[in-house]
Amino acid sequence: MDDILEILESNARISLEDLAKLAKKNVKDVKKAVKQYEKKGVIVKYKTMLNKEKISDTRTVLALIEVNVTPQKDVGFDHVAERIYRFPEVKSCYLISGTYDLLLMIEGEDIHTVSSFVSEKLSPLSSVKRTVTHFMLKKYKEDGVVLVKEERNKRLPITY
Repeated sequence: MDDILEILESNARISLEDLAKLAKKNVKDVKKAVKQYEKKGVIVKYKTMLNKEKISDTRTVLALIEVNVTPQKDVGFDHVAERIYRFPEVKSCYLISGTYDLLLMIEGEDIHTVSSFVSEKLSPLSSVKRTVTHFMLKKYKEDGVVLVKEERNKRLPITY
């Protein structure tokens, strides 16, 4: 992967000047390369990652849903996946190997919102054969970033 992309992937807020220094290129070339990556769709979005557990007024429920579907003739899984990922509750949608075909990440206000999504929107689709829902209890690491502080052992040492 290009140095520019590697640096931007780890720090999207970096200035073009600093990016050019780290990539050992001139600013003009870096600016041109970034514009090209954006135009080609290589760079899709610049994103800030939040640890929502640290925000007291933000409480959402995340669920991973495994979905078994019947692929459609001539379009395979793509048409079914598109129909599913267009729902606003779906934050991520992946085609996977194994027992299930699709893996969805769903975000809702509470467990009832997620269960309503599954029972009223997802399961009624004719191509959906079955689902398994897993509620996320705690995030330890996301996109390579550790989200929890390492706690020191608070127990007093025992000496003899």
